[in-house]
Formats: sequence, C-alpha cells, structure tokens
Amino acid sequence: MALADNAGCAKPSEDFPFPEIIELNVGGQVYITRHPTLVSVPGSLLWEMFTQKNIRSLARDSKGRFFVDRDGFLFRYILDYMRDQQLVLPDHFPERSRLQREAEYFMLPELVKMLAPKLSKQNSLGDDPCQSDPEELSPNADATRNLTSAGATLPSAVAGGPGGAVTTSVGAASTDVRRAGFITIGYRGSYTLGRDSQTDAKFRRVARIMVCGKTSLAKEVFGDTLNESRDPDRPPERYTSRYYLKFTFLEQAFDKLADAGFHMVACNSTGTCAFAHDQTDDRIWTSYTEYVFYRE
Repeated sequence: MALADNAGCAKPSEDFPFPEIIELNVGGQVYITRHPTLVSVPGSLLWEMFTQKNIRSLARDSKGRFFVDRDGFLFRYILDYMRDQQLVLPDHFPERSRLQREAEYFMLPELVKMLAPKLSKQNSLGDDPCQSDPEELSPNADATRNLTSAGATLPSAVAGGPGGAVTTSVGAASTDVRRAGFITIGYRGSYTLGRDSQTDAKFRRVARIMVCGKTSLAKEVFGDTLNESRDPDRPPERYTSRYYLKFTFLEQAFDKLADAGFHMVACNSTGTCAFAHDQTDDRIWTSYTEYVFYRE
C-alpha cells in the first residue's frame, strides 16, 4: 500500500523553487523549519531570500543547506519570533543588545522595538528587567549606589566628625567595593618531539584559553575580549565553564586578572604522550594546564 505524499518532501518546481521543509546553517548551527515560517514577515531579509525565484543565488554549505553568516546561537530567538511574532526571552538574558543588532540585520523593525531599552519620563531606564545587558553594568553597581546615597544622607555634623572618619570610610567603601571570587584559566597545548634531541620539538600555539567561574566576574575582568557564544544565556550570578577568550596569549589574561585585583593561588597540569606515526619514533605530547586566581 503506497503512503500518501508528504508535503514536507515535495520537490520544488519552477513556480515554487523552495521545498516545504528548509534546512539552514546559521553560523555553524543547523536549523530545520518550514518555508512559511521564513516568509511570515513581509519585507524582512528572510522573506526576501526565500521568495525569490533564482534559488541559485543563495549561499549554501557543503551539504546543500542554505547558509547565513550570522550568530547561530541568537538566531533561535529570531526564528521563534518569525513563528508567531512574539518575543519570549529567558530570565537574566545577557545578550539583549546583540539580539537587537541581529534583528536589525534581519530587517525586523517590530522586534527591534521590542528589544530597545525603554526610557521613563525622567529619561532613565524603565523597569523592564531585560532592558540592558548585565555585562554592561558593574556587578557592584547597586552596592555602590547604596553606599553613596547613605553617605549623602548622613548629617553634616556626623559626617564631619573627628578626622572625618565617617565620610572617609563611606567614600572609600563606595569606590573600593569589589566582589570576591575565583576565576580559573585553562589551556591545552601540544608539541611533537623527535627521537634525536629536544631541538627537534615543534610547538603548536595555544588554540583557545578557557575561562571558568562566575559569569559576572568573568565579564568584569575580560569585558569585550570574552567570547560568550558557547553559553549565551548564563545568568550573571551563575557559574560557567564554557567561556573562552578572543586572544591566545596567557600573559594578556594574567595582566587583566592582575589589574582587576586577582592573585594566582594554585595551578596544575596534566600531560599525555602518543606516537605521531607508526613508521617514526616522533611523539606528540599534549598537556592541559589550569591556573586558579582569587580576589578577596
């Protein structure tokens, strides 16, 4: 008994060149969705891409999937919006400004408005809990504001006590408050060593420096040099082990940690060895090293 034709498997025709089910490769992330979803917002970039008749003009990857060179992790929110024109983000979403930039690229003006920071009548940020990115705010901003306001409300007679101790202590606290915590830096390196001598060693550069620790501390120390694409939804007060740095120099990471008041308290390293080829005695050594930093 023959099965009925599946609309999702229908072959494209000249009048309708796109299949019902479309596979997308967005920045290395694969998405599978329906054609009507991609053209649900007239005038958007996806609408322009998937309503044209010249299908060959669209970029494809090695497996024939339509390729879009954008942030693959943030595209899931773009696709969710295309399905029902509603915006639903997780709590403590840290990528709001980046998602707004993606919405502008995909020509979704209504989504851009939803993501734009809201201003109150006093020209200050409103009460929207997702109006800005946590990494753009100092993790100690609330504590600093509270201490500053407390100093401002002290009576002048008290604030001007013996030696001005109260004023000095409050002022110092408002500028020197730092959150204590650990940050771990890890990297994997390797080199090939010949049989004759160590002068034949061929070293490989450090491919990636990993960052483990509390999200808010990592963003405070490394700022824009921190790549968060592998764990974009982590709240500021949670821990992560998936961040990595955009540069590959350990000394640069150490400098940033030292400038932020961190000190190295421990380190460890492990190594393994394997033969490079069956026909030679060359050996490949692989090591993984971690440095633990702490700030009081």
